[in-house]
Amino acid sequence: MNKGVQRVPLYTQIRDYVFKQISDKVWKPGDRLPSENEFAEQFNVSRITVKNALAQLIEDNLIYRIQGKGSFVSRDLAGEPKLYQEGEPARTEEKRLVAYLMPRLGNTFTAQLLSGIESELTKLNYRLLFCKTDDSQETEKEVLREVIQLGVKGIIVFPVDGESYSEEILRLTLNEFPLVVVDRYLRGIETNCVCSDNVDGAHKATAHLIENGHNRIGFISTPYQGTTSIEDRLVGYEKALAEHQIPVEHRLRLHHFDGERINVVLKDGEADPGIKEEIQAFLRQNADMTAVFAINAAVGLTVIEAAREIGIQVPEQLSVVFFDNYELSALSSVPPTCISQEEELMGREAARLLASIIDNPKQERRKIITPNKLIVRKSVAPVGTTV
Repeated sequence: MNKGVQRVPLYTQIRDYVFKQISDKVWKPGDRLPSENEFAEQFNVSRITVKNALAQLIEDNLIYRIQGKGSFVSRDLAGEPKLYQEGEPARTEEKRLVAYLMPRLGNTFTAQLLSGIESELTKLNYRLLFCKTDDSQETEKEVLREVIQLGVKGIIVFPVDGESYSEEILRLTLNEFPLVVVDRYLRGIETNCVCSDNVDGAHKATAHLIENGHNRIGFISTPYQGTTSIEDRLVGYEKALAEHQIPVEHRLRLHHFDGERINVVLKDGEADPGIKEEIQAFLRQNADMTAVFAINAAVGLTVIEAAREIGIQVPEQLSVVFFDNYELSALSSVPPTCISQEEELMGREAARLLASIIDNPKQERRKIITPNKLIVRKSVAPVGTTV
């Protein structure tokens, strides 16, 4: 008996619960239902599971949703419009649903990438379902299965950091389900993907430092193993050093910082104290290091803040260049030299590729590499520049 209960899908349990509350007149016509977050907490499930349950109730005309307001009990058996915005008539034309899975949404890069995907899908008459996976491979696996149950026509996946292989993505790919991986690729899985030219970008950044006379160049990063975008940036960094006969020195590498903690500087404007202290110790231990290539804006800004707190002037004593431009960067106290990835373009290309695959799932798989550019500002100076 208990095993039978456990096999009932979670979204079905939520749907049945809501149905019973309405049947028992606990919730009356016009009453607002609990929010998706409240349902998720009550049943200890993800929001996508709640969305799945509510979607079935909307389809059955038991509830209706007002965008920005929530879900409500229908006033009669005929039901209310399934989804509408106040001030606008309900649309009869149904848009096809596409899911986009992303580990986090906490900086300009991820926001612009999402903007590019959403704007292009809108032009192509698709509706976007955005799902955050919180950098968890288990959550990503669960969400992939749930959006399939929702009947999405295709999926764009920004894999979680450190993910080098995914059985779920492999299974979908082998079954020719329309799927595009964005920002990076997964080794050993021939998927459709769209990503920036990370090798070239890192090569440009490192070569720019070398052109300014630097030959002791540090590499500071979040963990790179399993994350192909970061692995490729390390390749580009080493390639530039090799081309100029500069030896690779592993002592000048620091690459284990937690992504969520390092991103604090982008949210709060102040770096994580523990990470900052570790970078300061690294700078003191390698006093001959005159430049740093940082893997992203959060790492680069933390390096600049850490250096200045211990009296190391940027760029006079330490030049810094990193991946990703950010909002109002040109107005920073030290306007940073950086690699801009053209993230909106990347998002638009991913959306167009997915739409093409939906129309023709059997087409040859493609890897689209988008360009990037070096933006030169004030965080790099020639070796020997005086304070």
